[in-house]
Amino acid sequence: MIRKLKTAALVLTTVILLPVLANATSYPNKTITFICPYSAGGGGDTSSRMIAKLAGDIMGVKINVENKTGGGATIGIGAVSKAKPDGYTVGFVSTSPITIRPHMMKAPYHPLNDLTYISQFVASNQPLVVKADSPFKSLQDVISYAKANPGKLKWSTSVQRGGPHVAVEAMFKADGAKATFVPFKGGSKVLAALLGGTIDVAMISEGNKATLDGKTRILAEGTPMKNPVTPSAPILTDAGYPIAPAIFFGIAGPAGLPKDVLDKWDEVMAKVVQSEEFKKLAAARKWTLDFAGHADFTKTVKRDYLAAKTTIADIGMK
Repeated sequence: MIRKLKTAALVLTTVILLPVLANATSYPNKTITFICPYSAGGGGDTSSRMIAKLAGDIMGVKINVENKTGGGATIGIGAVSKAKPDGYTVGFVSTSPITIRPHMMKAPYHPLNDLTYISQFVASNQPLVVKADSPFKSLQDVISYAKANPGKLKWSTSVQRGGPHVAVEAMFKADGAKATFVPFKGGSKVLAALLGGTIDVAMISEGNKATLDGKTRILAEGTPMKNPVTPSAPILTDAGYPIAPAIFFGIAGPAGLPKDVLDKWDEVMAKVVQSEEFKKLAAARKWTLDFAGHADFTKTVKRDYLAAKTTIADIGMK
C-alpha cells in the first residue's frame, strides 16, 4: 500500500512539474535585446520600439531596444551577426545595409551567411519628388533637363549608396543623362535641402508626407509598390528603368537560430502587424504593412541581394 502511494505521489509530482519544466526551457524565458542600427526618432527606431512593446507583451518578456549606430547601419547589424544564436539578441534590418551596401564596402558581416532573417513587417515607399512649384511636371521632364544640361541637375537620397541611390543612378545611366548627387545625412535634411532650393530632385520616404502637406510633388516611385499618395506615379521599372528595389523593414538575428525561435517570431510578428496600435503607427508614417515570415523574407533578401549585385556593377558604383 505504501509503495503504491509513493508511486502515485511520484506520478502526480511528475505531472505537476512537467509543464513547469517545459515552461522554464521554452523560448523566450528572459529579456531579449533588440538592436536598432539607426538613431532615435527615425523610422527604424520608432518601429523597433513599437515591436519591442507589442511583441514583449505577447511573449510575456521584456524587450530592450539598444541603438548602435554608425557605418550606415553596419555596426549595429554586425553586432547582431556576432551574437549568440539563441534568440535573445535580434535587431532591425533594412534594405541598404543588407542587399545594397555590402556590394560596395566591406561590411562586418556577410548578408547571406552571417544572419538569419526572422520577419519582414513593413515595406516603405520611396517616391521621387520635386518641390510643388518645380518646373518639372513629370519624370520625363527631369530626364530631358539632365540630358540637355549635363551635371546641372542636383539630387539626393536619405542614404548615400543605398537602394534609392542605386535606382536613380541606374535610371540616369539608362537614358544617358548626367546629374549631380549631393549627399546629406538623413531624409529630413534632404527634404530641407529640396524645399530650400539646394537640390532639384530627391528620392525619400519623407516625400509622401511632404506631398500630402502640399510641399512636394511625386513624379515616380522607386520601389515595386504603387505609391499610396500618388498611385498614378510610375514605378521606375514600369517606366523601363533597370531597378526599383524593395525597401523593407525587418528583423534579423545571427546565423543558426533554432526553429522554435523562428516559429515563435513568425507567430508573434503576424499578430503585431495586425494589431491596431501598429496599424496606427504605419498609417501615420505612410508605411505599407507587408508581413513576411522567416521563409519568405529570406527569399526576398537573397533575390534582391543578387539582383543588386548586377546593377551596381553595371553603374560602377563603389
